[in-house]
Amino acid sequence: MLGKDNHITIAYIGGGSFDFGWKLFSALAAEEICAVVQIYDTDRQTALSNEAIGNKLREAPDCKGDIIYVASESPEEALKNAEIVILSINIGTAEESAAEIHLPEKYGIYQSVGEQTGPAGIIKALKTLPVYIGYAEMIKNICPEAWVINLTAPMAECMLMMHDVFPEIKLFGSTDELFPTLGLLSEMCEAELGVKNIRRRDIKYDLLGICGFCFFSGASVGGKDIFPIFRKYAEKYYENGYGAGSEELRSDPLASANKIKFDLFLRYGMIPAVSDRIAADFCPPWYLKSKETIADWKFSQTTVNYRKKIKLDNISRVRSLMRGTEFLPVTGEFTDCALQIRALMGLGNLITNVCMRNKGQVADLPEGAIVHTGALISRNSVKPLASGSLNEELYGLTIRHVVNQSTVVRAVKERDLDISFNAFLNDPLMTADLDSASDLYREMLTAVSKHLIYYC
Repeated sequence: MLGKDNHITIAYIGGGSFDFGWKLFSALAAEEICAVVQIYDTDRQTALSNEAIGNKLREAPDCKGDIIYVASESPEEALKNAEIVILSINIGTAEESAAEIHLPEKYGIYQSVGEQTGPAGIIKALKTLPVYIGYAEMIKNICPEAWVINLTAPMAECMLMMHDVFPEIKLFGSTDELFPTLGLLSEMCEAELGVKNIRRRDIKYDLLGICGFCFFSGASVGGKDIFPIFRKYAEKYYENGYGAGSEELRSDPLASANKIKFDLFLRYGMIPAVSDRIAADFCPPWYLKSKETIADWKFSQTTVNYRKKIKLDNISRVRSLMRGTEFLPVTGEFTDCALQIRALMGLGNLITNVCMRNKGQVADLPEGAIVHTGALISRNSVKPLASGSLNEELYGLTIRHVVNQSTVVRAVKERDLDISFNAFLNDPLMTADLDSASDLYREMLTAVSKHLIYYC
């Protein structure tokens, strides 16, 4: 039984991460959870480093969790006896990521993130899904009763593929993409209502859409409707933005002045639940037409160089974390994953946001599509919460992505890259003519060809 005797076995695939992995370790340490975490990563050395870092965290004075980390030599070993499986992987090298994100710029196509959609998101899906087929089969054979928490992008395609390989899989997606907007709403409410220390969990909301492009159709704090407050800020700060100043925008690629949120809200009546740079990727090139357009909308692209810098900064900390001269912070600030695990164990119910197959919770999107909504998590149970319907305009923007996600999964299943080219062409950011789009597609496929299930 899941969480029997309040003890659990967790398989963490991609556990050599010095980014999300450390956030997960921090969050698990902040909860009274007793667990063995079996880490597997294709980079054995990083898995061993994280084994040591995670176990050292037990010595931190504010650590509440009783977690033992063990580096496994194979994914099969990590999955053995697992009651929860966390999947968080990234396929390919930094050079390949650079090709995905920056090759389209030769054709005047800019992306701000490039992980869920756009030309980069489609190519990322094509190289990731073959690996996900293998993991879905392993889970089906080794730990079929386990709950699987996916964190890998592109979220929808990965989850659709796992459901196709293993229809009975107990699967949901976890993401921190709502955190910046919830923080913004907290800040606005504190200023307008005179209340201090509003936590993101204090904000109650109705969420609907898809991963990366979802909206609050209602939001409140302490019974007070947040929409009039947000409208006040949107109308006041639409032109110049609110939040990050020019210096922060120059130094932090994740910063924004929330102008895209205000624009989408004033046109469609719902509050975008994700950061500006994520939402921009799902729209036509209103916000990404050029580098000048990006600057005018006061946000930034998440470049490969920035990601390399974060990785190098984290690598510089590894030795001190392994030795215990520095500890990871003990906090759940960066991910809800530990709280979700705690709820699955039966240690308290949790209402949170998840990505799941649509079972009617978003009434106007197709059944079986991967949608982003609220859910009630309790012992061995994740129940999606009905969230209503998108308005017609947002439905029109969203359904295009839902269709493309299904098309890419079908292309991998049928080993036919002509099928996925249709999704490549149909993406809202694709502004190149047919010949140029074909050339770009071939260039991007060539850059990642060793990862593709079929290529010629």
